[in-house]
Amino acid sequence: MLRSLTLRNRTLQTLLQRSNPNPIPRNLLRRSFCSPPPPPPSPASFSDADFRKYIGYTALLLTCGIATYLSFPFPDTAKHKKAQLFRYVPLPDDLHTVSNWSGTHEVQTRVFIQPESLEELEKVVKEANEKGQKVRPVGSGLSPNGIGLQRQGMVNLALMDKVIEVDKERKIVRVQAGVRVQQLVDGIKEYGLTLQNFASIREQQVGGILQVGAHGTGASLPPIDEQVISMKLVTPAKGVIELSREKDPQLFYLARCGLGGLGVVAEVTIQCVDRHELVEHTFVSSMKEIRKNHKKLLSENKHVKYLWIPYTDTVVVVTCNPVSKWRGPPKFTPKYGKDEALQHVRDLYTELVTKYRGEKTADKSPEGSEPNINDFSFTEMRDKLLALDPLNKDLVIKVNQAEAEFWKRSEGYRVGWSDDILGFDCGGQQWVSENCFPAGSLAKPNMKDLEFIENLLQLIESEEVPAPSPIEQRWSTRSKSLMSPAYSFREDDIFSWVGIIMYLPTSDARQRKEITEEFLNYKRLTQRRLWDAYSAYEHWAKIEVPKNKEELATLQERLRKRYPVDEYNKARKELDPNRILSSAMLEKLFPMSETV
Repeated sequence: MLRSLTLRNRTLQTLLQRSNPNPIPRNLLRRSFCSPPPPPPSPASFSDADFRKYIGYTALLLTCGIATYLSFPFPDTAKHKKAQLFRYVPLPDDLHTVSNWSGTHEVQTRVFIQPESLEELEKVVKEANEKGQKVRPVGSGLSPNGIGLQRQGMVNLALMDKVIEVDKERKIVRVQAGVRVQQLVDGIKEYGLTLQNFASIREQQVGGILQVGAHGTGASLPPIDEQVISMKLVTPAKGVIELSREKDPQLFYLARCGLGGLGVVAEVTIQCVDRHELVEHTFVSSMKEIRKNHKKLLSENKHVKYLWIPYTDTVVVVTCNPVSKWRGPPKFTPKYGKDEALQHVRDLYTELVTKYRGEKTADKSPEGSEPNINDFSFTEMRDKLLALDPLNKDLVIKVNQAEAEFWKRSEGYRVGWSDDILGFDCGGQQWVSENCFPAGSLAKPNMKDLEFIENLLQLIESEEVPAPSPIEQRWSTRSKSLMSPAYSFREDDIFSWVGIIMYLPTSDARQRKEITEEFLNYKRLTQRRLWDAYSAYEHWAKIEVPKNKEELATLQERLRKRYPVDEYNKARKELDPNRILSSAMLEKLFPMSETV
């Protein structure tokens, strides 16, 4: 603190000297806040007025010091929050900052290990277990809840990213678990193979996407963990173990969606499919029309998803089917070009910038400091619009209406390889909560999935939630992984996955905090009104641990009703007795007792 104040005094001297052609002598810079006081009185003559005066001087000095501290330009390497006093702490050179993609969760650690082989990984886990050193498995850091983060230490398999073996005839591929999905797809396309299904993005490590129970969409297709037919797990207590449907199936189905708590997934064997092209059809509909056609849309399309737009009667339907089903690409001429589809969004931004900032904005500023808005995609334009006033319901409604119009102008077809077509631009940094719940069977959908959405949209409007678009709804068949949100022993069960969202389009800490609080309130509303009624459980990569003890106890009780928690904790104790693979999140969700 003293060092900081000394630096600021030197800065003040420099500024004064620059502003005055006749430099002020150094000693004159040390001046009082008023005229010098008379010589101190004798103790007998010290009055209440004198006492109050000196107390005032002290308070003024403290206030000035604090104000100067808070306005000091900290270096970029400083870990600080200006709202918290006296926290100027430069980061040591050996301290790594690891955050998830959305910037909603972050830790600093001195232990971040990246082994390059199975043998090296086994050695890392063994030595960490002997020392009691945490080495929590972390993948690409894409999970919205930062499930892989651990301040005390992490192990990352980014350097274990090889495709080890390809069996073209049986369509089976064995890979190191650190390979990214896009790397894997690129590595096996020369063999005419690809993955059965994909999540929205391709940057996840295979081990990570497996462990959290990720999914794509298609009411006849299972979550991604069902594509895995065997795996190698590096465990603290038992070293390397191999698991499959035939070899220790009970542990295999438990560990396949194991949240990184049973071992570090080192290798994965995946059942692939022939590489194929898809025809994507995007069109706009309404709740009334969807109710009429829902069963048909689920049963007749290999992939289907709905994008619901709050405060409108618009739902965007996206279906994908093999080109062979269409007997070649469909003939279709779009009504609007890309620029025409986006022009009304750009016009809205220009109008709102003038309103909120009191200034007119051209496509590009004269100085060239602002990017040309004509170069932005729709999701980038949405972020810029929401950044003007993220929690203003009226503005959010305008943006949602603009999005509905954008999709109306973007109706049409697209043809491409499945790994490209099934991707989705999710937008910028965000908070998201996604739930999975049963929706009957493919032969007999129970329509609870549409009822859930209808109630959710009504809840948003009645509570005036500034809910941006989209509310994404997808489907999958059941999973046999015991810890999957879509687990079921009934083969024909289908599940609906519904995600709500709030974007973080600003870097302003205060605004991000306000958005976070509003999103958590939004999530609590859905939880209280909908989750239990529809047996909905959150995606493991999107579940957040409540800070309130009562809410945490309620969550723990809910998880026990859905998952084999005692069996999971028993396996954790056997395979990781010192809990070196665990994290604060895992310990809170699945507290272990000595009687497990």
